Amino acid sequence: MHLDDIFFQIMIYLLAAVISVPVAKKIGLGSVLGYLIAGIVIGPFVMGLVGSEGEDVMHIAEFGVVIMLFIVGLELHPGMLWRLKRLIFGLGGMQIGITALIFSLITAFFWLNTAQSITTGLILALSSTAIVLQTLSEKGMLQTRGGRHSFSVLLMQDISVVPIFAIIALLANQVVTDSGVIAEAQDASESGWQQLMIIIGAVAVIIVGGRYLAHYIFKFIAETGLRELFTATALLLVIGIAVFMDVVGLSPALGTFLAGVVLANSEYRYELEDNLEPFKGLLLGIFFISVGASINFMLLIDSWQLILLILTIVVSVKLIVLYLLGKLFKLETAHNMLFTFSLAQAGEFGFVLISFASQNAIYDDFTAGILLIVVALSMLITPVLFIINEHLIQPRLVKSASQEADEVENNGHPVIIAGFGRFGQVLGRFLNATGIKLTIIDNNPHNVQYLKKFGYKVYYGDITRKDMLEAAGAAKAKALVVAMSERHQIDKLVDLAKKHYPNLKLIVRAVDVAHELALQNNGVEGHRQAIFDSAVHLGVDTLSALGISRHQSYRSALTFKHLDKRFMKNLQQRYSKDDPHFVVETKKFSEHLENVLLMQQKQPYKEMDCAWDTHSLIEEAKEENTEEKA
Repeated sequence: MHLDDIFFQIMIYLLAAVISVPVAKKIGLGSVLGYLIAGIVIGPFVMGLVGSEGEDVMHIAEFGVVIMLFIVGLELHPGMLWRLKRLIFGLGGMQIGITALIFSLITAFFWLNTAQSITTGLILALSSTAIVLQTLSEKGMLQTRGGRHSFSVLLMQDISVVPIFAIIALLANQVVTDSGVIAEAQDASESGWQQLMIIIGAVAVIIVGGRYLAHYIFKFIAETGLRELFTATALLLVIGIAVFMDVVGLSPALGTFLAGVVLANSEYRYELEDNLEPFKGLLLGIFFISVGASINFMLLIDSWQLILLILTIVVSVKLIVLYLLGKLFKLETAHNMLFTFSLAQAGEFGFVLISFASQNAIYDDFTAGILLIVVALSMLITPVLFIINEHLIQPRLVKSASQEADEVENNGHPVIIAGFGRFGQVLGRFLNATGIKLTIIDNNPHNVQYLKKFGYKVYYGDITRKDMLEAAGAAKAKALVVAMSERHQIDKLVDLAKKHYPNLKLIVRAVDVAHELALQNNGVEGHRQAIFDSAVHLGVDTLSALGISRHQSYRSALTFKHLDKRFMKNLQQRYSKDDPHFVVETKKFSEHLENVLLMQQKQPYKEMDCAWDTHSLIEEAKEENTEEKA
């Protein structure tokens, strides 16, 4: 390919990415599927902008996989692995082993030889890290029990990619092609013990170099103050290791992954990750576009029944295995269904491993083409799997759970607390210490059981349902404290309480400024941002650390809180993200607040204008409270 042709191909790839990925993310498909769709569109079977000559670009893009494995290695802290060892190595290891075994047996029974069956089983056992983590994060489900279990399995799958590369390379030595010729990965004259010594020596070089030499090299480069030189050094490190491993006959991915693990505790770890992340993202994007462009649609049309059958088997087997493993690890049904439907697809590493297996003569073109299409289609239906779980399965589980909710004692307590997580517990402890009787409702059964061990009387149930709110004593209670963390749940409960119990005083935890303003507009008088007061108190500690007196720091905090309360009240009617006056008023308030606090710091306490005197502020706050009561 001529240089002009290469530049044209790269331009087409980048243009396709810039157009398709934002659109795909906008409609909820994610970046990986956006890249695949872009490749399909510009490929030979749709627009024909790239063809077989695009393989040169794909070989360059495969380097993104090498960088990805280096970054995966950097993120593997021994401490994190130890904390999640049961889920990562137990649940994750069982998922990979059982799923790979089942797929290997199925494919061996039908048409593939031993090497092809083992390789296929290992490839289909993996799931899509990029799609699953992005979707769980966007939906706020990553910190749930189902989300944490999914993350642990995905982490184990990422770790296992390197051993899978090694297994495929080993199988390549034994695989028999259609012509009956054995594909040799090493020179026939090289003895086994020599190859073993080479492997040990290569690994030792990487470990010793990473542990004892890398620190001094990166320190020397960092002292120059030139960021581009640090970036060049990071790229040189990864490329150098990849070339070194290729020369000694080992997988470049194995070398870079190992180097990442060695450098995981280095003080330059974050700098390395930040410098390499853009290259990884760009090259992986081009790689996925290349995969999309290489999908054989003629094969899809000719063999659609076979492909549909394989796709159905892949998703069904993974759903069953994941569900049973979730039960084995005692996941509640709702979390288990999230865990199951999250990981039922094949993963992006499948494209890399299929390409690697083809290069090592394990797969013929037909088998590789079929598997590429199956992996791509399984990833394309991932949003559908999430929709099925979210809209068809979870509502039934919630309904079932509400029927099994705890029976709340009708004790006539004046305060109901909805949500008893970390925020609710602090609030509840404070009210309980002042002698206030509480009725506490939480919708996390695991949290309820845990808190009962410490003597808390917490009822399990969904308080956003009218029957549960009524059972909690809302008709007789004086106040409902909404301490839940999810905005849609908070708003749902607020609307429910205002509609059916208008005399119930609402004290609501706001998620952010926008939510607090929305609550004001909804007529909720008692509201506060969850992090506001703790953030202000940390600001007081920061001022004190800078040498400002503790008294002055507290006085500044009191002034800030008082003026912020005034500002929020005045801004209530003007709140709109698109209202230019909202932005103007916010800027004016920031400038005014800065001037007031600076004036307060410069003038001694006794010489200050009484408008900003601390005692005056307190008296003014008392007067406001008296007016509100009146």
